[in-house]
Amino acid sequence: MKRTVVLAASLLALLAPAPATAHARTPYGQGLDHCAPVAGSTALACHLDLPPGTYDVTVTLGGATAGATAISGESRRALLAETPTRAGERLRRSFTVDVRDPEGEPTGPAGSPGLDLLLGGAAPSVESLRVTPAPRATRLFLIGDSTVCDQPGDPYAGWGQRLPAHLKRGVAVANHADSGESTVTFLTNPALFDRVEAAIRPGDPVLIQLAHNDKQTDAAGYRANLTTLIERVRARGGEPALVTPIVRRWFSADGTLDNDIALLVNGLGVDHPAEIRSLAATLATPLIDLTALTRARVEQLGPEASKALYLTAEKRDNTHTSLQGATEYAALVAAELKIQRLLPERAFR
Repeated sequence: MKRTVVLAASLLALLAPAPATAHARTPYGQGLDHCAPVAGSTALACHLDLPPGTYDVTVTLGGATAGATAISGESRRALLAETPTRAGERLRRSFTVDVRDPEGEPTGPAGSPGLDLLLGGAAPSVESLRVTPAPRATRLFLIGDSTVCDQPGDPYAGWGQRLPAHLKRGVAVANHADSGESTVTFLTNPALFDRVEAAIRPGDPVLIQLAHNDKQTDAAGYRANLTTLIERVRARGGEPALVTPIVRRWFSADGTLDNDIALLVNGLGVDHPAEIRSLAATLATPLIDLTALTRARVEQLGPEASKALYLTAEKRDNTHTSLQGATEYAALVAAELKIQRLLPERAFR
């Protein structure tokens, strides 16, 4: 693999923490000499010593031999889907990444400071890598639970973790979803919504999917909590959208998901998807009906084939998604973002 490194005169300055105002249009220029082979694979792990912020990353893929390169970053976020290159071909691809601390779940491990990238795929071939500050990039904020979050380890994956691969340079997914959270805890824990709220800028879209852990939240409280989230997002100039929860893979005898467990009706009889749909209409808030979309997909596959979308075989878990399930569900969300024009069409790959 040819390793061409893009360098800038300011490289030495990056060894010290940069001040918050240090964003500039000049490339950071840290490249493949900041990368090291991953033991037992052909992948390269790259670490770039950068302060928190949003960054454009541009890679030139290809080389003398055919390749197939996928790029992930930070806490296992999919940033570029596997891209084939023919022998002698060069392709330039760009994306924008949100760098923060902690880099994954807000209440999870801190991870490493700076930007971490994994140049992988079936046959990784990267000729150069270039990183540029992107302080004006749009951030697509995600508020959610473990079905959305940046899951820290295999075999788990959240749909928010797979969403960035659908977006081009200019939009960074800021996934603040956190395992075990409900509408109650997301508002009461200062590490969660308070941090999102402080970071929202006018025009930033904010997707809200909370239901799986609202098992003891009554209907009035649930609607009130979602209303508070929406109103506080709007007060910052953000653009909230409600997302109904992904279904649980729990079939009835007739081969459908027509039961409370699958369709997120809690022990108090609160039908979460129905409450979300009603509230979206009342508050004139965009709605992504992910319950309906994932139900259709699971029922299409049926009781056996749908196991691949969840961790049924690995963990006897019919709530959390596998890599395949998270990837498919992220594609459903991306399609709705495009159809409903929650992001401009130019933002999508």
